[in-house]
Amino acid sequence: MNGAPVHATWEPAPAARWEDAFLTGNGHHGALVFGDPHDDRVIVTHHTLVRPNGGEHARPPELAAALPALRERLLAGDVTAAEEFTDGRPLHWVQPFHPAFQLRLRRPPDTAHPYRRTVDFATGETTATAGGWTSRVFVSRADDVIVQQVTAPLLTLDLALDHRLPGVPAGLGVGHGAVRTPEGAVLSLRARYPDSDRVCTGVTVAAVTGGSTALVPPGLRVAGASCLLLVTRVHRHPGEWDVHAESRALRDLLAGHGYDGLLDRHLHRHRTAYLRVGLDLAADPAERALPGSRLLRRPGSPALLERLFAAGRYHQLSASGLLPPRLTGLWTGDWDTAWSGAFTTNANLNLQTASAAAAALPEVTEAHAALVHRQREHWRENARAVFGTRGMVAPSHTDGENGHSYHFSREYPLHLWTAGADWLLKPLVDHDETHGTRDPRTAAALAEVALFYEDFLTEGADGRLAVVPSYSPENRPANASWGTVDAAMDLSAARHALLTAAAYHPGHAARWRALADRLPPHRINADGALAEWARPGLDDTYDHRHLSHLYGVWPLDEITPYDTPELAAAAHRALALRGAENDSAHGHLHHALVAARLRDGARVAHALGAVLTGDYFHASLMSSHYPHRDVYNADAAHTLPAVLIEMLVQSTPGRLVLLPALPAALPAGELRGVRTRFGAALDLTWTPGGATAALRPDRTVRVELRTSTGTEPLDLTAGEDRVLHLEAR
Repeated sequence: MNGAPVHATWEPAPAARWEDAFLTGNGHHGALVFGDPHDDRVIVTHHTLVRPNGGEHARPPELAAALPALRERLLAGDVTAAEEFTDGRPLHWVQPFHPAFQLRLRRPPDTAHPYRRTVDFATGETTATAGGWTSRVFVSRADDVIVQQVTAPLLTLDLALDHRLPGVPAGLGVGHGAVRTPEGAVLSLRARYPDSDRVCTGVTVAAVTGGSTALVPPGLRVAGASCLLLVTRVHRHPGEWDVHAESRALRDLLAGHGYDGLLDRHLHRHRTAYLRVGLDLAADPAERALPGSRLLRRPGSPALLERLFAAGRYHQLSASGLLPPRLTGLWTGDWDTAWSGAFTTNANLNLQTASAAAAALPEVTEAHAALVHRQREHWRENARAVFGTRGMVAPSHTDGENGHSYHFSREYPLHLWTAGADWLLKPLVDHDETHGTRDPRTAAALAEVALFYEDFLTEGADGRLAVVPSYSPENRPANASWGTVDAAMDLSAARHALLTAAAYHPGHAARWRALADRLPPHRINADGALAEWARPGLDDTYDHRHLSHLYGVWPLDEITPYDTPELAAAAHRALALRGAENDSAHGHLHHALVAARLRDGARVAHALGAVLTGDYFHASLMSSHYPHRDVYNADAAHTLPAVLIEMLVQSTPGRLVLLPALPAALPAGELRGVRTRFGAALDLTWTPGGATAALRPDRTVRVELRTSTGTEPLDLTAGEDRVLHLEAR
């Protein structure tokens, strides 16, 4: 290989827009760093920062009593019956995610100096330099604080906590505090939400070396110093927060460690996780050295894929902790965040976390699990209120606090979606398979989902079970309304949930497997494509951003070229017919993931190309939802690593597939450290002359090995490395 891939990105100028600010985070706090020597801004975020709008108290609609009549009408062919299955409320968005404030450090202008800003993915540290001035920022995984150090000869600046960011509510009640301390000062900002008892409080402790300090409300003036060290923490809470106790804790933290000490404590957790997996595509060293904004203008460059792979893993890890990534990861610079900056669970969240198991980021899976398990009581209420059943039903949107299904409308009847619990539990099952354990929380949740299907599935005249009502996010048949019968995703989810619950609970296995066996098969339509609705008479709508009906291909293993070739061919036809609709980034990369499972490297390359040539990435290497950097959104940034892994390595508990969908434009490379679902770490190297796979199993297992040259059994012994040499295709 040509040297080593780059584990950082850099720019030759400060960020002019918050979307281009470099990102750092610990899964609780986030920071957007502009790196301007004369107006150094750091926007502070936190996963808990959602603005009350009534959504915190919203509940699912009480519709269970009307369900039998709805089922009767839908099964009788009334294609608009589900439009009346509502309590009449208007669409209510979940509580919107928002920034806290910005740390703002203003310096007098001076002469121009050579400038560079960098974010190091392996450390999580951003650095900006200009002449003798340096600003360094990271968010500590060890101490849950944002840490910033600014150094310069005779450092003079004004520091303030500034809440005035785009979209800030007019009724926000803001109060500032500033107190001198022997080492510098304590600054605080308290923001009370309109018409709420909830408050966001931020505390920053400033330690100044040399020079002088003076309080200049609402902040601090530093003159002639050599170093300014800041630690910041934010809380969202009811009532009052003890700022004095918090400032004392932060002052003690600073006194005990300093910048380098705090960084060392953080590195043990962050760097260990980030460096577990790496991708080398034999890129040109000259292209590897380019700033990110210039590299983005070379969409065919392997160096760009290397850097986006590294940045995607970094941002995904940095956004995962208290909760998994939101639509915007952990970051926003605007109070009017698109789609409330929510967790959209019917596609986006699972796409963003798709690489977690294979890319050896259990931290991401644990954050995903935290969201699931803290909301299970709300999911039970959804099942009871809407469907009159036991068990659980997950919502399509959540702000992280409220897991009730209340965000729905006529055009988006999201309260009808019953596949969500299985979809959201699938990453937790993948984690269990990868690590050879069964989390009792996952086992308990699977049992509850199986109980839901016991009560919910409806027997038809032919003795088969039906999913009714049924909804395929976020599409509708060409000849019917959104709420229908037997959407392909719902069938796949019900079958998978019942069979997986049976595997975790042998005592109930016979009952749940019998239910799964009674579900109808997928339908192949007149175009030879896997139908989005298995119910005969429901016509497909092909031009849509979602690929919900191909859930059985990815992430499930229900439909594969090896076990179900006829269905796989129909799924491939469905993929070929699918339009891009509005060019949503998640649609293109979801397309690529399905194509990789179907061994179509050309289609993977085409879907990747649509994103790489569509101007979806900001200079921060965070992505947008639409082309031309329209609407800040983490889907592309976080999903792209999963696409690159899936085209190189796929696994199930009983199968290993090597190089299933390698694009012709990537003739050589190395993928290091990925994990398989049968308990082995794997390094894969490939060239035009062949490939080598080195496996390090921690379980003794026999799996089926699939390569371009055929199929053979592969026996692995725990603790014994195994090296495979593959012939060129």
